[in-house]
Amino acid sequence: MQYIRLGHTDLNVSRIALGLGFRGQSSEREAQRTVEHAIDSGINFIDCANKYHLRSSAPDESVRCEEILGRVLATRRDEVVITSKVGAEAGHGLDGGGCTGNNIMQQIDHSLRCLGTDTIDLYLLHVFDPITPLEETLRTMDALVKSGKVRYIGCCNYQAWQVCRALWLADRMDTTSFACVQNNYSLLNRGLEREMFPLVRDQRLGVMAFSPLAVGLLSGLYTAGNPPVDGSLWYERRDEYDFVFRGDAGFIVETARTVAKQRGVTMPQLAINWVLAHDEVSVAISGSDSIKQLDDSLGAVGWELSEEELSTLNERFVELTIW
Repeated sequence: MQYIRLGHTDLNVSRIALGLGFRGQSSEREAQRTVEHAIDSGINFIDCANKYHLRSSAPDESVRCEEILGRVLATRRDEVVITSKVGAEAGHGLDGGGCTGNNIMQQIDHSLRCLGTDTIDLYLLHVFDPITPLEETLRTMDALVKSGKVRYIGCCNYQAWQVCRALWLADRMDTTSFACVQNNYSLLNRGLEREMFPLVRDQRLGVMAFSPLAVGLLSGLYTAGNPPVDGSLWYERRDEYDFVFRGDAGFIVETARTVAKQRGVTMPQLAINWVLAHDEVSVAISGSDSIKQLDDSLGAVGWELSEEELSTLNERFVELTIW
């Protein structure tokens, strides 16, 4: 495994993080084993959120992924850097929610109890809240840092102008500023390159790239001209799938398949390595559905794409919005 300093923080993290979306795990124990296996394999960066749940075998029941991670942290807290997120778990009705100060204060305590820890290393605003004043949100996040409940703060799914505004406000108010951004980035969604990458370079922010496999389109399971397998994620999203493979994205998927075969690596390894080849990207998040997939992702580090391979893969610029 390779490690990197995350932005201007003192957090030394693995270049591949484990994302706890837990879509393929069938039980809490299987999910816990996935986390333990990741740590045993050298991954020391675990990405979580208060919104993430593992569906239980019982109907209409689920368990928070923070609780599953908490069981692992009980004996291995010193081995890992953890994130959690706030702001996407509720709406903006009378019950609060979003990135209001009240909701953040309630959610941080709930997350800490589930995780069984006193401090979250990196606490992220899950989405931009267009209703709550950003000043209120930033003052609350600053209070969490000063109280010791959080070490660093950041944001997810923000546009570059929103990050820039938050940085400016934090400087003006003399509060804790963002240290990291987390956004969708892959061969099929290169939108960050337009404005976010110049911003993070200038401000020395860490970047966590989620969905480096473009919601599985770069997993090697999907081929232009062939329908998605019955029961797969994209089988339920046929219109989007057909749209993807009609345009440049379909060309890129097949180009990635060819380059991966020539290089002797899997498509997921190629796709993640391409993401990490960008100096602005600190970490790629693997949302592996199984230990086998996780092990495959680990093969994305320790080698470099050639200039010729990068040129071939970068031939067409795509900015798909796919989740």
